[in-house]
Amino acid sequence: MDDQTVDLQDGARPTLEDVAAHAGVSRSTASRALNGDTYVSARAREKVLASAAALGYSPNQAARSLVTRRTGAVAVVLSEAEATVLDDPYFAIVVRAAFRALADAGSQMLLMFVDSADDVPRTVRFLDGGHVDGALVFASHQKDPLPAAVQQLRLPVVFGGPAGNLTSGVHAVDFDNRAGAAAAVEHLIASGRKQIAMVSGPPDHRAAADRLTGWRSALTAHKIRGTRLFEQGDFTIEGGRSAMAKLLARKPDLDAVFAASDLMAAGAIRELEAAGRRIPDDVAVIGFDDNPVLAPVMKPPLSSVHQDPRLQVRRMVETLTALLAGEEVTPARHMLGVSLTLRESG
Repeated sequence: MDDQTVDLQDGARPTLEDVAAHAGVSRSTASRALNGDTYVSARAREKVLASAAALGYSPNQAARSLVTRRTGAVAVVLSEAEATVLDDPYFAIVVRAAFRALADAGSQMLLMFVDSADDVPRTVRFLDGGHVDGALVFASHQKDPLPAAVQQLRLPVVFGGPAGNLTSGVHAVDFDNRAGAAAAVEHLIASGRKQIAMVSGPPDHRAAADRLTGWRSALTAHKIRGTRLFEQGDFTIEGGRSAMAKLLARKPDLDAVFAASDLMAAGAIRELEAAGRRIPDDVAVIGFDDNPVLAPVMKPPLSSVHQDPRLQVRRMVETLTALLAGEEVTPARHMLGVSLTLRESG
C-alpha cells in the first residue's frame, strides 16, 4: 500500500492516527512498530518509522510508558548520612558522572538520599511503585538494610561498591581497595619509612575495612611491626584530625601515615602541623581517592591512591542498560583497578 497524504492544520501536532494513515497501515500496526514489537513485518516497520519522521511525530511519553512499562528514569540512591554526602567531594563526582552517563544512555536521573534506616521503607516503596526503570545504589555499610530490601524488588539494580553485607547474587562495580592501600604502604616502605600509622574509616564500611586489610597485609609482608597502629575516623576532616591526635599520643615518633580518604588525610596533616611536624620531612602522608578538587591543591599537594568514580558509574550504567534490554547478565562484583598518584606529601 502506497504512502497516503495527510493534511495537518498549521501548528497541529501529528498523532498516531496521522502516522498510521500516512504509512497506509492500521493504528495498531503503527503502535506496535513504534514500540519495537517483534510481531510487525520489517516492511511495515520501515514504512511507519519513515512516516513518523516525515510528519515529525513524537510519541506521548506518559501514554507510551503504559505500553512499554518504561518511565525513562533511573534512580541514583545514596545510602549515607546526609552530612557525609553533602561534605564528601567523592559523592559530588558520583552524582555528576551519573547524570552524564544516564543522559548519554537516554535516561533521566532521579536522585534519592537514604539518611538512616528509617528512610529505607519509604525508599523501597518508591522504587517498587513503577516510578523508575532501575536503580544505581551506593550502600557500603555492612549493616545497611537497604541492599537486602532492594534485592527483593522486581527492579534491575546495580551497586556502586559493596552491597551492604550481600556477597552474592548482586551486580556491583567496585574498586580494588586492598590493592590500593597495599600500594601506598609499599611506597612508604620503599622510601625508608619505618613507623607507618593508619587513619582508618568506620569499621562497618566495607571499603574502609578493605583498605585497613591492605595496609595491614603490606606491613606483615615486610615483617614490619605496628599492625595495631591505627585509629578510626569517619571520612571527614575533623575525624582525620582527631584520629591523628590519638596516633601521635600513642606513637610520637611515627614517620608516615596512610589515611583511608583524602578528607581524613587533610585532617591528619592539620594535626601534624599543629604538633610541629613537617610534611613530608618528618612525616609522609598518603590519602585515598585522589580527589581532583582536593588532593592537588593541598599544601603540600597530597599523594593519594587514585580511583575514578566516573569510570565506576559508566560501568554501572552499562550493566543496568544491558539488564533493561533483557540481556542475560550474570551477577558479579566487577573490580576496577587503582593506582598511586605521587605528590609532595609522601
